[in-house]
Amino acid sequence: MSSRNNALENFLGGSPISVATRLFFVSLVVGALLMWLDLRPMDVLRGVQAFFERIYQLGFGAVRELATYVLAGAVFVVPAWFVLRLLNMSGRGR
Repeated sequence: MSSRNNALENFLGGSPISVATRLFFVSLVVGALLMWLDLRPMDVLRGVQAFFERIYQLGFGAVRELATYVLAGAVFVVPAWFVLRLLNMSGRGR
């Protein structure tokens, strides 16, 4: 049972309770930010649906729009990933 717990903790990145707690607080912060920006979950889902509909309607011309979306997302995702990796590396040194 101990090796099963270790495998679960390795997969999750910590104990299930601590991971759930971290996810709760990060979700709270992101949710507050989205509400401050007046973005509702259904609006985001509708936006994703409209995105895929536009790609379907545009056909091969959607490649340019897709690249624009990827670049726009990468502006936020890549720095966040980099910071998380740096924080993860500093945590290993302890």
